[in-house]
Order: sequence, then C-alpha cells, then structure tokens
Amino acid sequence: MTTRLDGTVALVAGATRGAGRGIAVELGAAGATVYVTGRTTRQRRSEYDRPETIEETAELVTAAGGTGIAVPTDHLVAAEVQALVERIDAEQGQLNVLVNDIWGGENLFAWDAPLWEHDLDNGLRLLRLGVETHAITSHYAMPLLLQKPGGLVVEMTDGTADYNRDNYRVSFFYDLVKASVLRMAFGLGHELGPRGATALALTPGWLRSEMMLEHYGVEESNWRDALTTEPHFGISETPRFVGRAVVALAADPDVARWNGASVSSGGLAQEYGFTDVDGSRPDAWRYIVEVQDVGGPADTTGYR
Repeated sequence: MTTRLDGTVALVAGATRGAGRGIAVELGAAGATVYVTGRTTRQRRSEYDRPETIEETAELVTAAGGTGIAVPTDHLVAAEVQALVERIDAEQGQLNVLVNDIWGGENLFAWDAPLWEHDLDNGLRLLRLGVETHAITSHYAMPLLLQKPGGLVVEMTDGTADYNRDNYRVSFFYDLVKASVLRMAFGLGHELGPRGATALALTPGWLRSEMMLEHYGVEESNWRDALTTEPHFGISETPRFVGRAVVALAADPDVARWNGASVSSGGLAQEYGFTDVDGSRPDAWRYIVEVQDVGGPADTTGYR
C-alpha cells in the first residue's frame, strides 16, 4: 500500500484485536495518528480474558509508521467516551476518521438456542455491546468529526446488507446486532451527507483473527493447515485486508459515493486495487453465496 494519510487523525473504537487491530495498523502504515481504544490493557482484562491489549495495538501502529495512542475506554460508559473525544480535540484539534468496531460478543450468543431458550442476560448484554456502544461513540464523536469537511465514519459489521437481508445470521441476538449496525450506517449517512461527511457499513470476509486462528489450532504462518478441518477456510483473509479497505476509503476524495452504503473488504479490493498481505484479493462474500452456501466443493479459484 502506497496510499498516504499523513495529517489524518483516526479513532478506532474497539482496536484490541481482530479487525480493529488490523484497521489501526494499516491506518498507521499510511501515516495516520490513530487513537485505539478497548477494555483490555496490560493491567486489566475484559471478560474476554484474552492476552491482546490496546497498548500492543498502539505499538504496532507506531511500528508501522504512524502514531499509535492507546486510551482505555469502556464505550458503554458515556463519560469515558466523552472524555476520550475531548482528549482527541485537545491534543489534535480534529478527527477525520471514526471506525466503530466495538463488539465483545463472541462468548455471549448461543448458536443453536432460539430466543426463548437463549440466556436473556447474555442476549441483552450483546445488544448493549454491539449496538449501544456504537451510538454512544458516534454521539460524542460527530461534533468533532464534522468540524472539517470530508470526515468518514465506518461502522464495522458482519455481512453485507444484501446477504444479511436474505440469510438468518447465527442466532436472534447476533442477527439483530449485525442488522442494527447496517441500519446505523444508513441512518448516519442521511445525517452526515448534507453536512459534508460520509458514513458506511463495512464487513470483512472470513477473518483470520486471533480467536479464529486459535479455534482452528493454527497460526498465521501455517493457517492453511486448517483447511483439513474446514476446506472453505481457504477464502479467509487477514485483518490487514479490511484495514487496507479503510485506508482506501479514507484517501478517496470521492468517498461520498459510498455514503449510507454497505460494502465489503473483497468488494472494495476490486474497486481500489489493494491486496491482502499475500498479494491476493479474497472476495469472501461472493464465494460464500456462489460456492459455500450452495454446497459446492471448496475451490477459491477466481475468488482470490
């Protein structure tokens, strides 16, 4: 990637691991100043109880060529989010890119339980973590982002609007969260567009996150070993791929054409020409529709 974002100030909310970390690092590689937030620090872990920390993410941003700044933040606590935005304003005087990647729900939804059998507290917690956090963050961040024209808000979700419209996603609560985030991007687009900014929903494909690699018992260096367990995993992508999608959007002077839209990392790669770190362009959502969901044999030919 040769795109430059020098002078750009970004907030990646929910950047401890996965897509958030990949996005933050790629923004850093393009020269941006990136504030990264999350609840897991070197001193305290969230209920995920995983080793990744926001300090590590900030260090990776800086090592990539940007400026990484870690700010521990619980995005369900309005006062913490307000303080975060006030700090960005005081230190930078601007906010050009907001990525709402807050999630925290992998351990809260049941794959096979219908609504009436699902743990209600877990389901409601999932809604708070996946929807309320995004609304709180945008509420406080929008006035700063709108101070300069050309601001960009990226709502991270799972699945495109077309795919999620026609397919039930995992469980009642999971499906509701992902649909809500898509609609938030659509609504923000209506509010931001006339004010000179852009909002959109972005989904990665099958993400080789830390948790997914761990699930298959592999590392990034040998991820293809997982194909013996799940052959369709061949369409998967690194978190850096969706990060490059965000960089391409942030650098596009005509980004307003995507206002209110639902886009994917694979689709944007075809539009902007960026690749994953291995030089491929995995188009996961097209593959899922045309190969995986119809029971076809695993074959990524023509899809990456």
